[in-house]
Amino acid sequence: MTRQQLFDNILRKQSFLCVGLDTDVDKIPECLFDESDDPIFEFNKRIIDATADLCVAYKPNLAFYECLGLEGWDVLERTVEYIRAQYPDQFIIADAKRGDIGNTSAMYARTFFSHMDFDAVTVAPYMGEDSVKPFLGYEGKWVILLALTSNKGAFDFQFTESKDGGERLFEKVLGTSSQWGNADNMMYVVGATKADMLADVRRIVPDHFLLVPGIGAQGGSLQEVAHHGKNTQCGLLVNSSRQIIYASAEADFAEKARAEAQRVQEEMKELLKTM
Repeated sequence: MTRQQLFDNILRKQSFLCVGLDTDVDKIPECLFDESDDPIFEFNKRIIDATADLCVAYKPNLAFYECLGLEGWDVLERTVEYIRAQYPDQFIIADAKRGDIGNTSAMYARTFFSHMDFDAVTVAPYMGEDSVKPFLGYEGKWVILLALTSNKGAFDFQFTESKDGGERLFEKVLGTSSQWGNADNMMYVVGATKADMLADVRRIVPDHFLLVPGIGAQGGSLQEVAHHGKNTQCGLLVNSSRQIIYASAEADFAEKARAEAQRVQEEMKELLKTM
């Protein structure tokens, strides 16, 4: 998917919502285990069907599938195939946080882009350019590089200042990595709980899309994210996972998920008017 196609979807749906499919087998409604022989996939399917017209992206977090072994990988593959078949306008992100030496990264890239047909994969930048470049070799595919995360541990390293100029590590990551790709194949993860830092991020990467987790259950403010982070093509994919997919633990979980996604989409619609 190109940047223009993504922007067109945002305008058409009046939404820059990404729904995180962090499907925890211990949290999905118990009724699904009675109703279906395939409860994890059934949960994903119903969440997707309930929210697809309200969002522009889905982001399966691979940890929730990998922990189930072969069954989890099977569910993940079928979830991606279902989205592709039923909702081909969706941007699908593998939240995998990969990053290794070049030949290993090449295999990861092949897994997510050739075998599973994701649009994007999250990548850790710590090992440098040669660990990221293999992911950039696929036309129409994206790297989403970790830049400034929403967890408390972000302060352990990401805000470390250089001795000479006071440049913070996340700023170094943004400035250096922006030379590896461009605004048409690279995005950045910037946590919603660091919304006041988005202006600093935008000074370095004004045109890139940002994947912003942390609204909802993690306490980030959508209004603050939009205020500091929007650009002329919106430039934001704001992720919400738990607050949407676990809006209810009962049989009405899909309806409640839709209601929560619609609440966020309506807020985004208003925020897009000021773009």
